[in-house]
Amino acid sequence: MNNKKKKSGKTKFQNLTQSIINVLKSDENTTYNYKQICSRLGITDSSTRNQVIKKLHQLKSKGKIEEIDRGKFKLIKAIDHYTGKIDVSSRGTGYVITNELQEDIMVPRKSLGQALNGDEVEVYVYHRRRGQQPEGEITRIIKRAKTEFVGTIQIHEKFAFVNVTDHKIQTDFFVPKKYINGAKDGQVVLVEFIDWNDKQDSPTGKVKSILGDPGEHNTEIHAILAQYGLPYEFPPEVEEHAEKLDTSISEQEISKRRDMRDTLTYTIDPADAKDFDDALSFKRMEDGKFEIGIHIADVSHYVEKDTVLDQEAYDRATSVYLVDRVVPMLPEVLSNGVCSLNPHEDKLTFSAVFIMDGNGKVYKEWFGRTIMHSDQRFAYEEAQHIIETGKGEIPGYISLSRKQTTINPDIVDATLTLDSIAKKMRNQRMSDGALSFDKTEVKFELNENAVPTGVYFKTSKDANKLIEEFMLLANRKVAAFIGKRNPKQTFIYRIHDEPNDEKLGALSKFVTRFGHRLDLRDRKTITSSLNKLLDDVKGQKEQNMIDTLAIRTMSKAVYSTDNIGHYGLAFDYYSHFTSPIRRYPDVMVHRLLQHYLDGGKSVSEEQYEEKCQHSTEMEILATKAERDSIKYMQVKFMKDHADEEFLGVISGVTDWGIYVEILSNKCEGMIRLGDLDDDSYEFVEEEYAVIGRRTKNAYRLGDEVYVKVKNADLVKKHLDFWMVGARAEVEK
Repeated sequence: MNNKKKKSGKTKFQNLTQSIINVLKSDENTTYNYKQICSRLGITDSSTRNQVIKKLHQLKSKGKIEEIDRGKFKLIKAIDHYTGKIDVSSRGTGYVITNELQEDIMVPRKSLGQALNGDEVEVYVYHRRRGQQPEGEITRIIKRAKTEFVGTIQIHEKFAFVNVTDHKIQTDFFVPKKYINGAKDGQVVLVEFIDWNDKQDSPTGKVKSILGDPGEHNTEIHAILAQYGLPYEFPPEVEEHAEKLDTSISEQEISKRRDMRDTLTYTIDPADAKDFDDALSFKRMEDGKFEIGIHIADVSHYVEKDTVLDQEAYDRATSVYLVDRVVPMLPEVLSNGVCSLNPHEDKLTFSAVFIMDGNGKVYKEWFGRTIMHSDQRFAYEEAQHIIETGKGEIPGYISLSRKQTTINPDIVDATLTLDSIAKKMRNQRMSDGALSFDKTEVKFELNENAVPTGVYFKTSKDANKLIEEFMLLANRKVAAFIGKRNPKQTFIYRIHDEPNDEKLGALSKFVTRFGHRLDLRDRKTITSSLNKLLDDVKGQKEQNMIDTLAIRTMSKAVYSTDNIGHYGLAFDYYSHFTSPIRRYPDVMVHRLLQHYLDGGKSVSEEQYEEKCQHSTEMEILATKAERDSIKYMQVKFMKDHADEEFLGVISGVTDWGIYVEILSNKCEGMIRLGDLDDDSYEFVEEEYAVIGRRTKNAYRLGDEVYVKVKNADLVKKHLDFWMVGARAEVEK
């Protein structure tokens, strides 16, 4: 954008049409002539006045305004105005999502006005022919999605501009000299939106905080958090409140709870976990059945409603798991201390206890507050070794203690029995129509300076699935206990709608390129063929691409008081009960469950639906931040391997470039079509390919190619590749 043009006083209207509509809209029952409109807009020059007259007649011819008397205009109350949220693509086109129309409303870049990605807006929809996507222009900003943005500052003599990092924000910010607040040219800053005058090309902002120099590790990590409005420190008053909590366990408190300290209990978590919010207990019954307890940290005992600690936890709603750190929902004294189910310590818990048989059938259930004592802490690798060998001898290279360890035979027996039951429960879920998404997680080996020295993939094994099944059991049974007993009682459910038919159809067409097929006749055939597809691609070059696309066909799981069931898990009732250290909805579920166990009346559905929406929104932001941190670390890793050739698979083709995902580390980058120097290439959409005009050489989706790093941009978190050549050609 031309900065010189901008600094010349800002007299030009960014969108005169919108400004006129805003004046007419300020009082829809009043008529205005062009002089009154110019006065309201502060227009004094004859050239712009003539533009106003011209725009008024254009709006009249389009049917947006009517001329009541000669030269007096009024806005037509609109059947063609809609409200919704705008999603802006990286290329500048906006799409307004509204409940009133089945299709999204497309808004060209020139018609965005002052709308920014995510804003709640009013959009005017032009008359269109049948079958065409609705197109419109933004006429009003109802509510800003956010008011703080991350970017790089460019300082001039009397002002500055902040170029926003987010590629969906199609403007920079004008910063007056008095609002630069000590930032230096080229630094990464957090800029706060102040206003956006109709006469300005850009919004005015002020530097709220300086994040540091671009490319530095802490700068980029803090920039990721700031971009999504996620904090990385607790306010002093919250830390102080947490430090002053009474963490002792009195005999009076114990007397109110079911005492399960004598029952064999242990935890299984990642080796590097610092907090343990769930434990399993196991007891053989005389009739051959088992008493199995799922014990969850009783966070709600310590985090009391309406305290500063509770408000902070609600605001955050979730812990954020970045590549090199965790930004916890609760202060460390709680998350890693009193609420963590550490071994050999008495802990206050909220429990779901079941009498079950070896096939996973539940005969009796109990929910309530307990006190428990963990006999041992296990890493997943240790539990996996027990499952695979059937023995309790843990070698030193697997053991958490790094010494060969012999496990208590009762714990070995419990682990093997729980594993057997978990597998049967999982098989039952699959036969009931659950989907099996075991997407590969990318993990990094980091040195002491948080520099990635290696990449590895985390896969879910039997020990992970054991814990997963019993957590699913507790979540499902808690939700069913409330939902079946009294459906009118307000409760927090985790719901998941059925997949989008159009997206499923597109996926079905796409996977045929790789020799797979989907059967879309009904729900049962969809889930069974999806599961077969996900199983068939394991270990194949196209696995990550198809896994990702399959997940995108799914609706997003959300929190709601309106239970519609969980499609992906094939449960009629489902909630989140098992992770209150890191998820606020689980804290609310504990409180509501206890409230109803005590005979309390139903709470306000409206209030809790609002809390559900907030929790969902914060979960989405946390997920985006987590993905950005992975992308950042991938770019950082590739920057140090710029001279190497990598084998990858073409994961996307567009009219501007080819996307390639490297097989060994899942890093994705782009080869610009202009950088393919052996021919002039064209995008052929129906063939998922780019094809050379002269040579007819083709690069197709799913093809394996060798690439090298052209550019690794840590700030934009973007990789550009050079094409080395098709695998078959390079390996000749």
